[in-house]
Amino acid sequence: MSGDHENTAAPPLAGVRVLELGQLIAGPTCGALLASFGADVVKVEPPTGDPLRRWRSVGEGDSPWWRSLSRGKRLVTHDLRAPEGVAAVRQLALAADLLIENFRPGTLERLGLDPADLRREKPELIVVRVSGYGQDGPYRERPGFASVCEAFGGLRHVTGQPGEIPVRQNLSVGDTIAGWQAAIGALLALRARDRDGLGQTVDASIFESVFGLMEAALPEYDSGGGVRGPSGTTLTGIAGTNVYRCADGALVAIGANGDSIFRRLMVCIGREDIAEDPSVATNDDRLPRAEEFDAAIGAWCARRPAAEVLTDLVAAAVPASKVNTVEDLAADPHARARGLFEEHEVDGRAIRFPAPRPRLDRTPAPRLPLPGEIGDDARSVDQDWLGAGPASPDR
Repeated sequence: MSGDHENTAAPPLAGVRVLELGQLIAGPTCGALLASFGADVVKVEPPTGDPLRRWRSVGEGDSPWWRSLSRGKRLVTHDLRAPEGVAAVRQLALAADLLIENFRPGTLERLGLDPADLRREKPELIVVRVSGYGQDGPYRERPGFASVCEAFGGLRHVTGQPGEIPVRQNLSVGDTIAGWQAAIGALLALRARDRDGLGQTVDASIFESVFGLMEAALPEYDSGGGVRGPSGTTLTGIAGTNVYRCADGALVAIGANGDSIFRRLMVCIGREDIAEDPSVATNDDRLPRAEEFDAAIGAWCARRPAAEVLTDLVAAAVPASKVNTVEDLAADPHARARGLFEEHEVDGRAIRFPAPRPRLDRTPAPRLPLPGEIGDDARSVDQDWLGAGPASPDR
């Protein structure tokens, strides 16, 4: 089955206990990545379940999004509005190596789960805190979903067409990036604990994670280069990269950013005159004539179907790809050969989910089961982590 691996050694995070208190996307993305590589992740849901169970549902049952982010996690339920729920979560936190939460800053402290207090009892505990704006600063208590944090962090300003209202990708990019950054922080904290035995707090914010995608926009501004803005389907300061419509209506992305690649592209489209012109040998030389070159590439693509365009460009060693839909990727032979998907049975149907990445050749990610119902794993978690049966009535 595509995406399966034959493990040759224990996954790298085997034996690491993770308590996940987050809901929706950013915190659970961090937990999902850790679970993918062997951590024992116990997710605490409220009695009504994580709201993500109902986001983008397709038909009956839990949403595919929830199932994808919750693979391999063990599920318990506690009401953090009730003292007995907080007490039970505290027990689990003190049995964990790592606690993930993505509440608004200050919530853990108000609940009586202050990380500093927990570490007085368990100095080696690592607490990963994911929020919109971070744990300190004047905006710390503002609610922050990906949409607003992508705007605050600068990403929206460079997305879309010049002069128009910025667009968003139809994805929660900020949440996912923050979850990945939180997971990196968790791994760094685990590595530091290996040296000195002490835990610490990882403070990951969505807006700062988004700002980390902004490349050199700030030093460019400080250096007098102005404020980088949206550039549509092109890339500011680079000639020879764009998306072009082919004769059959399909879109092809071409990235002829390098000098030798640009020359090969011009030869491929029959413009040897440009390829051999020493006055456009470098990117800086080409920038003043970027629109002229773009028009030539576009005209060449417009006369050919996408398959022919790609065949010619691949033969010329010019980076290019069809602008794929998820349907295209699902059928693509390279994606299948790479094991990009893993298949699970859901309500009698074979459903594909993204396989964990990156790939490790000696300690690969194990295949993880889909999540169950709310509170399904309460007994096994109590037995494994606390050495007891369920001790709280709110599970």
